[in-house]
This record gives sequence, structure tokens and C-alpha cells, in this order.
Amino acid sequence: MNTVLFEQGSPVIDFWFDFGSNYSYLSVMRIEAQAALHHVQVRWQPFLLGPVFHALGYDTSPFVLQKEKGEYVWQDMVRQCRKYGLPWRRPAVFPRRALLPLRVAIFGVDEPWIGAFCRDVMRLNFAQDREIDSPETVSEVLMQQGLPAQKIIADALTDDNKLKLRYQTERARLNGIFGAPTFFVGSEMFWGNDRLDDALACAAGRPLTGN
Repeated sequence: MNTVLFEQGSPVIDFWFDFGSNYSYLSVMRIEAQAALHHVQVRWQPFLLGPVFHALGYDTSPFVLQKEKGEYVWQDMVRQCRKYGLPWRRPAVFPRRALLPLRVAIFGVDEPWIGAFCRDVMRLNFAQDREIDSPETVSEVLMQQGLPAQKIIADALTDDNKLKLRYQTERARLNGIFGAPTFFVGSEMFWGNDRLDDALACAAGRPLTGN
């Protein structure tokens, strides 16, 4: 995808996501293209969803804790991926550990490669059922984009960047985030992939429309 240039003062949407979140997969794969149609800039906000769940009293994803909800979600993912034309393979491990790619993402949030990196990581998890938390896998993703993988991973593993992800996760909790994906337009929160279009319309100053 070509980088879209925005004028100063363009409307912005904050996109909070975790690579282990299946519904975040749907939004990560769509958001840049959809935001460009609305002339809205995406501000990528990777965070760790696990500590947020723990603060809410969950040891893991509610989709795992609640059998009936989990069974529904996997059926729903088949439908949603068909709807959006996205590849889908139910991951053998869920939720998958994604600490290293999230550290790389928080390091690269302002880099032009952030969107492509996030899409490639999500494809590995939810289209190819591959582990995503190893240096080898993350290097593969970065090198496929022609990026200096060794240097980027080293920068992502510095103490300062580790703290940055920790603080980012605490910011998510303090902002009232309880799941992913979550979108903010200013202080207005929209939760869930099915609210992406509403969030973009809000950012663009357009009225929300019903069916």
C-alpha cells in the first residue's frame, strides 16, 4: 500500500490494537485503506491486552473463558473474513503471545512501515497460524519490507522501548479500554471492528448513518 500524505490539521483516529486479538485482525487489515477514503490519518496505538484483562479480573480472553462465546466467535470470524475478503485460519494457540512484535510496533508507530508491518504480523497469526513472537519471525517480516531487521529489533528491545510499551498499556487502562480493537476520535471511544466505519465518519465530521 502506498503511503498517504496528510495535510497538517487532518482529522485523526487513534487505533488501539493487540496482535493476539482476532477482531483486531479485521481492523488492522482494513483501517488504512478505509481511513484514506475519509481523508483521516491513523495513529497506531499498539498495547498489551492481557494486562488490561487481568485488571478486569480475567486470566485470559473472555472468548476462552466462556465456551459458548468462544464457539460463536470462531463462527463469526469465518463470516467476517468472508465479508471483507480476508484469508482466515483459526489459530491453534489463542490468544498468541505477541510481545516482541508489539515492542517493534510501539517503536515504529511513527514510521512509514508501521501499517504494512502490522498487516504482515496479523496475516501470520490469523491466516497462516504461525507463531509471531520469535526474533526469526519478526526479522522475516521486517526483511520482506527491505528494512534493517537486526537494528530495529535491537532498538525495540532497549529498556526505554520496553517501558514505552508498558506505559502505553497503562494508558489504555486509564483511558477505559476494555477490549480490542478500540478507536478514539478525540475523547469519544468506539469499541469493536464493527464500529470502525462509525469512528471514521465521526473523525471526518460526517453524520453516522443507519441501515
